[in-house]
Order: sequence, then C-alpha cells, then structure tokens
Amino acid sequence: MSEVEDLPPRLRRALELVYAVEGVSEARVWMSPGKVSVGVRSQTLDALSRVEKAVLSLKEPGEEWSFGWME
Repeated sequence: MSEVEDLPPRLRRALELVYAVEGVSEARVWMSPGKVSVGVRSQTLDALSRVEKAVLSLKEPGEEWSFGWME
C-alpha cells in the first residue's frame, strides 16, 4: 500500500483538491480535531485564495481552517 493510500480519506481528498489548483507545486495538509491547516507553494499569487475555494466543501461545522504559504 502506498503512503497516499494510507492517508485518511478526508485528508487524501483535501490534497487531491489542493493539487488540482493550477500553479500549486507543493502542498501540505495537517488535520487535528477541530482544526485543519493547509500550506502551499506556488508561483501564482492568487493560488491561496483558489485553494481555499477548492476545499470549502470539506469544511465541517465548527471546524477552523487556516491557509498559508510554504517557503
């Protein structure tokens, strides 16, 4: 089984959606109870807002999501 297949389905889906955003070259998603953090690396400045929109459907009630740039 690959590392990707070992991921929880929701985390795997988040990564799929993030990598589907044009310009995203690298991504990390961290999940803990009630909190999700997404970091991306991209050459386009609007990628972060597009990533936020892409994963909006995964947000659960009361859950906090944060987004940022990776160096």
